[in-house]
Amino acid sequence: MAYDEATYRRQTEEPTPTDPAAYRANTLAAAEQRRRAEELDVAGDTTGDVLRRPDADEDGRDRLGIHLGWEVVLLVAAGAIGFLLWRLDADSLRRPDLDTLLITGAAIGLLALGAGLTLRAGVPNLALGPIALAASFQYAEQGDKGLFQAVVPALVFAAAGAIVIGLAIVVLHVPGWAATLAAALGVIVFDQLRVAPVAVQGDYDPTDQAFFLFGGFALLAVLGGALGAATPVRRWLGSMRPTGDPARRRGPVVALPVIGSLLLSSIFAVGAGVLFTALSDDPVVPGTGLEWTGIAIGVALLAGTSAYGRRGGLFGTLFAVAGLTLFLDYAARRDFDIALFAIAASVFAGGLVVTRLVETYGRPLPAAGSADWNAAPTTTGTNWSPDLPETWSTSSTAPRTDRWDAGPWGTSR
Repeated sequence: MAYDEATYRRQTEEPTPTDPAAYRANTLAAAEQRRRAEELDVAGDTTGDVLRRPDADEDGRDRLGIHLGWEVVLLVAAGAIGFLLWRLDADSLRRPDLDTLLITGAAIGLLALGAGLTLRAGVPNLALGPIALAASFQYAEQGDKGLFQAVVPALVFAAAGAIVIGLAIVVLHVPGWAATLAAALGVIVFDQLRVAPVAVQGDYDPTDQAFFLFGGFALLAVLGGALGAATPVRRWLGSMRPTGDPARRRGPVVALPVIGSLLLSSIFAVGAGVLFTALSDDPVVPGTGLEWTGIAIGVALLAGTSAYGRRGGLFGTLFAVAGLTLFLDYAARRDFDIALFAIAASVFAGGLVVTRLVETYGRPLPAAGSADWNAAPTTTGTNWSPDLPETWSTSSTAPRTDRWDAGPWGTSR
C-alpha cells in the first residue's frame, strides 16, 4: 500500500491555521464556555455577542466568604461595645432599660432594612430619614385619636409617594438616588411646616412588645439576607445595577424590584418614625431627617451591602444595627454629645470602605478552564514547538545508523 493513496493523503481542502493562537483546547473548558454562552444568550444575540457583553463575567454565585468574615468582625465589635456598656452600667442591659434599647434597635433596624433593600435594588432611598420624621410628626399630632388613625394616613402617603417615584425611575430611567433625593426634598418641606416642637399626644408604649419588635426585625434581616444570597433572587433584585452604559434602559423587568423595594423601604421608615416618637416623652423637633438617612444607608453599607447594588451578606445588618444601638446608648451615658450627623458621616465612610472590599473579593470566581490554551511560544522556552508538548525536546545528535550491527548476531561481536 503506497502512502500517496487517499487513506494517507493530507486533506488539502481543510484550512490549515497559521496563527499559533488558533490552537484551542477542546476540553471541559470549551464545554463550560458553551454553557455560559447558552445561559447568557438572549433572542437575536450570537454567542460572540453574548461573550462580549460587559456583564458576562457576572455569571455565577457571588462569594460569601468576605461577607462572613466581615460579619465576624461586626459581631466582635458589637460584643466589645456591649461589654463596655455593661462595665459602665450593668442595669443598662436589664429591664426596663433593655426594653428601651431593643425598641431603639428595632427602629434603627427598620431604617437599615429599607436602605439595604433599596441599595440591593440599585435605587437607594434617600428619603428614608425625612419620611421617618414626617411619620413622627403625624403620630405626635394625631396619636390621641388612636394608633390606627395616626399611622394609617402616614402609611398611605408614604406608599403612594414610593409608587410615584418608582414609576418615574422606571419610565424615565433616571438614577434612583436622584429621584429619591427629589422626593426627600419634598418631604422636608412638609416637615418644616412646623416652626415649633410638637408634643406627643398618643399614649402608645412599645416597650411592652420590645422583644417581639426587635425579634421581628432580626428575623426580617436574616431572611432577607438568605434570600438575597440566592443567585436568581439576587440577580432579579439587582437588575438595575449598571452594566455597560448606565443610561441604557433595562426594560420592564426592573419595574417590580424597583417599585417594590421603594414601597417596602418607605413603610419601614414610617414604622421607625412611630417607634422613635412613641418611645420618647420629648417633643418632636422640626428638622430635615437627613441625618437618619445617612445613618440608615451607612449602616447598610457597613453591614456589607454594596453601594453598587445587588451584593450583600447574611447577618451583617443585624450585627451592625446591634453595634450602633449599643454605641448610641454608651455615648449618651458617657455624655459624649456627638452629633447624629457626625455619627452618620463616620458610619457612611466606613461603609464605603466595606463596599470596596465586597466588590473586590465578593465577585464570582472565574470559570475553571475558561481561558483558552494559547499555542504561542513563551519567552522562556528554548526548544518549544506548537506541534510537540513542551516536555519534548529535539536532539542535535544525529541518530545512529549502525543499529543492525548490534545484537547477538552483529558484526561487532
